[in-house]
Amino acid sequence: MDLEIKERNGFKYIDEGEGEVLLLLHGLFGALSNWEHVTEHFSKKYRVVIPMLPLYTLPLKDAGLKGLNKFVEKFVKEFGFEKVNIVGNSLGGHVGLIYTLKNQEKVNRLILTGSSGLYENTMGTSFPKRGDYQFVKEKTEYTFYDPKVATKELIDEVYETTKDNGKCIRIVYLARSAQKNNLRDDLKDIKVKTCLIWGSNDTITPPEVAHEFNEKIPDTELHFIDKCCHAPMMEHPKTFNTLLEDFLERTKN
Repeated sequence: MDLEIKERNGFKYIDEGEGEVLLLLHGLFGALSNWEHVTEHFSKKYRVVIPMLPLYTLPLKDAGLKGLNKFVEKFVKEFGFEKVNIVGNSLGGHVGLIYTLKNQEKVNRLILTGSSGLYENTMGTSFPKRGDYQFVKEKTEYTFYDPKVATKELIDEVYETTKDNGKCIRIVYLARSAQKNNLRDDLKDIKVKTCLIWGSNDTITPPEVAHEFNEKIPDTELHFIDKCCHAPMMEHPKTFNTLLEDFLERTKN
């Protein structure tokens, strides 16, 4: 499916289908293409909207989770969405959690997959090395149970990002913001129905993170996908879509 990037008042985004809004939030090294299978499947019944998060263009003083949350708030206001279903992966899940905590009246359901917010190990003990293709290749492959999912096209895309000094600095700022912003004490306040779809082999936000989210968020359910790491919607799109669709259908108002 070819995803058409649209523009409106400074926002770049995907907008496919009609109906209830699924607002998809990508991670730190994520791209709109990460959600291609989800968009293709759900745009037949839902309005699938994917904002391009300004990970590499935020002013340095705003290069953190608060800045990204403000962006999402402005985006939702710009489009006049009364209610959204948030689906967030990795850092996008973390942003979705913060948005939900601050705007519960705007959120119908929350779906998290490989979300930070309790613990994350995106960089391990090191941050992006400019111009080091092998380093980028290893870190990109580390995201998946099967390294072959990290295509050369995907690795090249991440590599091009890390070659830019300004982008690299913002990646560091955002990663540190995610590590510092622990929501453990706030999760009990989430009132919306929540679904956790996790890779059993996630090395970045390990399974125990999913179990803790499941324990601390009041109205939640947890599903694991075997032989899957940090991006289930990319590694096992059919299983991910089936679990997500089942949750959405069972929890309709």
